Formats: sequence, C-alpha cells, structure tokens
Amino acid sequence: MRGKWILTFITGCFILTGCSGLKNIQDLTYIVAIGLDYDEEKQEYTAYLQGLNFANVAKQEGAKPIEPIPIFIASASGETLNLAVSKLYKKSEPPVFFGHVETLVLSKRLVKHRFREVIEEVGRNRSLRHTMRLITTEEKIPDIFNIKALFNYPAVYTVLYKKNTDEMFQDEIKPTRLMHFLREFYEPMGVAKLPSVKIDHDTWKAEKDYPVLFFDGFGIFQKQKFMKDLSMNDAVYINWLLEKRVSIDQKVEEDEQLVAAVKLSSPKMKIKYVKGKTSPEFSIEISTQADLLEKIKDIPIDNLIKLIEADIKTKVMRIYNDGLEKNTDLLNVGEKWYREHPQQYQKLMRTSNFYLDQNSLKNVKVDVQIFHFNTYKYEEKSF
Repeated sequence: MRGKWILTFITGCFILTGCSGLKNIQDLTYIVAIGLDYDEEKQEYTAYLQGLNFANVAKQEGAKPIEPIPIFIASASGETLNLAVSKLYKKSEPPVFFGHVETLVLSKRLVKHRFREVIEEVGRNRSLRHTMRLITTEEKIPDIFNIKALFNYPAVYTVLYKKNTDEMFQDEIKPTRLMHFLREFYEPMGVAKLPSVKIDHDTWKAEKDYPVLFFDGFGIFQKQKFMKDLSMNDAVYINWLLEKRVSIDQKVEEDEQLVAAVKLSSPKMKIKYVKGKTSPEFSIEISTQADLLEKIKDIPIDNLIKLIEADIKTKVMRIYNDGLEKNTDLLNVGEKWYREHPQQYQKLMRTSNFYLDQNSLKNVKVDVQIFHFNTYKYEEKSF
C-alpha cells in the first residue's frame, strides 16, 4: 500500500514538471498597445508596439519605483501588417507577448485609405482580443505612445486605457471596444463611431508644459465607409443622447445672454416611427433631469425650463441636419427601423438613395425637470 502511494507521488511530480516551461512575468515583453499607420506613396504599413516589462514590479514588490520608468516603443514597416510586425520578433528580447494588448490606435491616414482591410485582418487575428479599445488619431503615433499620465504615472493610466465602467461619464466621450465597434460597423443602417485622441499641451504644467491625452471627437462610419470627423462638442452631445451613464454641463442663454448653468443627467430618448412608410419617418421624444449649477440672472423657473428644452431641441435638429450633408445617420434612427420594418427595408435597399432627408424628422419633443436647485431660491409665482 505504501509503495502505491510513493509511486503515485513520483508520477504526480513528473506530471507537474510540465509547467516548468512557463516563463516568469519578468521574462516577457508585454505589448499593451499597437499603433498602425499607412504610407500611400510607399504603399506600406508601419506597426508600432508599446511594451511593458514587469521586472521592476517583481523586484519592488508593490513599492513605487524612485527612478522614472521609460516607455518602450518598437516600430517596423512592411507591405502587409503581418510582415511589418514579424520584423520585430527577432529584435525583441525578452520575447514579445500579445495576449494583453489593451488598445489599438489607427492613424487617420489609414482610416481614410485602408480601414476595412485592416479591421478585417485585426478581427481574424487570434492573438488579439475583441475586448481591446479602438482609437484613431491625427497625431504621430510615437508621440501618442510617449505621453505619460499626470504625476509621471505610466502610460497605462492615460485615456488610451480608459475603461468603460458603470461610473457616470461627465462631459466625456466613452471609449469604444473592438467588438462593439464591429457590431455597429457592419449594421446596414446607422453609424459606427470611433473615438479620436489628441495631445493637449496647454492645460497642465509642471515647471513646464505637461502634455496629456484626451478624446477630441469621433470618426464616423456609415455602410463600412469613413464619412466624416465629428467635433468634440457634437461627439459629447451624441454620446449623451445615445449612451447610458453620460451627463453634461450646459449653458442656458436668453437673447444671447448667459442666465444659468445646468447639469443634464443621462436622458431617455424615444424614437417613434410613422407606420406604413418605405423609409424612416419619425419623431423624437427626449426626457431628462437637470441640476441647477449656477443662476446668473433671475428668471422664472418655467422660463428657465423652456430655454433648456429649446436649446436641446435646437442642437438635436442641427446635429441631424449636419449628418444629412454627408449622408450619415448621426442619431442612429435607421438601426431600429430596419429591424421593425423588414419588408419596407427590403424595398428601400433596391434604391440607391440615402434613407433620410429633411422631411424624415417630423418633430422633436423635449421634457426637462429640474430636481436640484443648489440652494438657489425662486418665488412661488415662478412655479
């Protein structure tokens, strides 16, 4: 009996030695971000890798290192993406590991000229997770990768790695994951939105200018084609309308004079379609709660609410009409319509016309309720 236990123990030891081939964390170069660019004249791709090595983590045992940790960036060019990246393997020791890539940054040049080919290639790559963030930029990708977070924290604390959490986003653009973007990208109606990142050199200073990264707008796609860039203000507003857990601060003006500042919580937006139409005809209903942040001028509360509602309606109409100029459905009204009206959708697809026009949007109704007045007082007759 004792001999059987010894034999079992020895056999188990041999089995466990199968794990001996695993590498320690300090023996790999972890790639946390990939940047891709395209040169039209040379017709070649350039791949950038942002790498981390955890040797200092293992040695420090959780203590913050005194010396600043450099950011390691590798780059190589080739006729295809795979050929470009393959050049980096033989020049990288410790060897590179792609299992923890968090972010993919694409240059605007690539987005405009080679986006579909690249996004399909990325989607087929089994080494990359579909949960990684997808971002575009007009900046030079090495400059983006060399930016640290505030207080000299590592680059992994910048917006390149911002998480889409359950917390409220305040006047911000929410990050987009690859799988979410691809779902919108291949929809037959509606738009897909790709956040754009930019370097800000003016806001923060630490003896000298301290550059930081921020999301400054959207790249808009319709029917798998890049259509236009959207400014930060419009991008934040669309994010507020279409996404959950987004709030914004807004000015309230009367006759071009500032009268108040309010915070608008995440709204509820309903789209009601007119039945029996071969293309979307609809009205929009928006309801939201507001907090009064500042009262600059004494006006009745009813007037204040009407001003807020009128401002929201004006902005929604303007964004909708701006989208029509480039045949883009910025409010995503077509996405739900084609699912609810399959027969009309099939008829619509036989035509080459864009499915929205000036007469498609019938009405915008806005309902605002102010819940918190921030200790500002109003006369009873104002209610």
